[in-house]
Amino acid sequence: MDKKKPKKKKFEVQENESIADCLDRMKEEGYMPVRRMEEPVFQESKQKGKKDVEYLRQKVVFEGKLQ
Repeated sequence: MDKKKPKKKKFEVQENESIADCLDRMKEEGYMPVRRMEEPVFQESKQKGKKDVEYLRQKVVFEGKLQ
């Protein structure tokens, strides 16, 4: 049975890859980027009984449309 690819798929830029690498990965799978979403990633830590929230990195996710 032939499995069909979903019409839309999300691709997250991994920590060890560049945005260009992610776009190349999308292209290899047959998807074209149609939307870029960014959101901050925070980490919660406790120091001396007090909660601290610190900025860790920016998460970039592309939404791809099947070509």
